[in-house]
Amino acid sequence: MLSDNNTGFTSWLADLLNGMGLAWWVKIETKTPPCTYYFGPFLTSMEAEKEKDGYIEDLKAEGAEGLEVSVVRCRPEEVTIDAEKKMRVPLRVGMT
Repeated sequence: MLSDNNTGFTSWLADLLNGMGLAWWVKIETKTPPCTYYFGPFLTSMEAEKEKDGYIEDLKAEGAEGLEVSVVRCRPEEVTIDAEKKMRVPLRVGMT
């Protein structure tokens, strides 16, 4: 695992792996509101696992309920999918 001193390089490498579909993401599906959220990309599943609690806390603080959380290796096209509004927020390169 890379140290925090290499944050720029780590971010670049995570984006590269994401482009190949090899990055790890925290996927959180909520019942209320009915949404799917992706947080990442991460280089390793352990890194994603370490960070997921913060995302859970943030969503709960915003009133989200019925959370289903998983760490997945994927390449999401959108980072937020609002099932109610059928609204999708596209992924931007360099987003971590």
